[in-house]
Amino acid sequence: MRILMVASEAAPFAKTGGLGDVLAALPRALVGLGHSVDVVIPRYRGITIGKSVGKVAVALGEKATDSEVFEVTEGGVRTIFIDHARYFDRNHLYGTADNDYSDNPERFAFLSRAALEWGSYAKDPYDMVHAHDWQAGLVPVFLRAFAETPAFRKASTMFTIHNLAYQGVFDASWLPRLGLSGSLMHADALEHWRKISFLKGGLMFSRVLTTVSARYAQEIQTFEYGNGFDEILRGRSHDFVGIRNGIDYGEWDSLNDAHLPEPFDANCLERKLASKRMLLGAFGLPRDEMTLQRPLIGLVSRLVDQKGFDLLAELAGRLPELDASFVLLGAGERQHEDLWLSLAASHPKRIAARIGFDEAAAHQIEGGADIFLMPSRFEPCGLNQMYSLRYGTIPVVHATGGLYDTVRDYDPLSGSGTGFTFDDYSAETLLSTIRRALHVYTDKAAWRRLQRAGMQEDFSWDASAREYVTMYERARS
Repeated sequence: MRILMVASEAAPFAKTGGLGDVLAALPRALVGLGHSVDVVIPRYRGITIGKSVGKVAVALGEKATDSEVFEVTEGGVRTIFIDHARYFDRNHLYGTADNDYSDNPERFAFLSRAALEWGSYAKDPYDMVHAHDWQAGLVPVFLRAFAETPAFRKASTMFTIHNLAYQGVFDASWLPRLGLSGSLMHADALEHWRKISFLKGGLMFSRVLTTVSARYAQEIQTFEYGNGFDEILRGRSHDFVGIRNGIDYGEWDSLNDAHLPEPFDANCLERKLASKRMLLGAFGLPRDEMTLQRPLIGLVSRLVDQKGFDLLAELAGRLPELDASFVLLGAGERQHEDLWLSLAASHPKRIAARIGFDEAAAHQIEGGADIFLMPSRFEPCGLNQMYSLRYGTIPVVHATGGLYDTVRDYDPLSGSGTGFTFDDYSAETLLSTIRRALHVYTDKAAWRRLQRAGMQEDFSWDASAREYVTMYERARS
């Protein structure tokens, strides 16, 4: 099949989270299955790769603007960059730490329209147009205007929800400014509580819908997790499935990770200690024998309530009392950043925090920590818990979404499981689960069994990519 994907980010060119990772790995996996994939993203500031392949004229409302188009092919995937300095030459992808950019509706409507304008000139027609998250939610809406072009005449559509909490909701006055008809301002189109939602455009105008784990697909059809879209999703349940994200085993492989001091796998877990020693040093914690023997808990996350940092804030005074050390890497809400910097300053031999993101440090935490903490309130899929399992780092997670699908709770009677999970979203339950993990850590034989069980799990993209192909075929039938 010929597949056109549109998204707001794709690693390694632009990434703020899991969406970027998926748009790097899924297209490669599909190419490996024999399909042809073009990925369209903005040419943000700092993207210098690619050659210019021409321009497209993009009309939004009364505005018509030329956009230069660049492309690069790597791993069989062609990535198309839409260049428009006024929209994309900025310090950040979506906004500052305090606010989203006020013209985000125009920016990502422009991306959607430009992607289709470029695609309409393709010599070989597309079979599928696959849009990701709210930033590409207008792609299936705009596609109606290109339905009779040779490139899209036989194309069907898929929309993937990576996180339902982000819905692209804007004032209805944007409709004419984006070149969209006022007739779309109704419940079966873009209208959402007297505003418009780009995400709703993707849900209502795509042939099939997917999200990034089976459990999350179930959860967001309920009032509790549906964020106002549960009724729509229940109404489309026959066209809606959850397909778990995979992880890139070329990028995340403890035997071939350039960021780690020694390779290791399930057969030589004693070598993991070198990564722990390196991690402690990189974060300025002691590397004496006592600290090396003490369990090291790692966190790599956005520092927001959704990721469980509200629970961790409640436990701030009790975490240092645990027989464990902590290393944190991430950025987010100022209150959580300040709290963890304060904890690190108050307990410099036990807690270290680095605000920001660093790919090498993320690999070092996955490789060197004993326990990975991921107590998300909700989690569409999550990738770090799968990285952790791959590296023999035992995850402690809230049993929700993709975390529920990928981590099996430890059973002390049978010794089975791959991590530690908790159901009740509360600080006390989280603390008791951490303590449960720390207790099992003292039993080295049980801990080794947990590590090896997790490292034997298969979270490659191959199976997930085949499920996407099945849904593509269903959309075309």
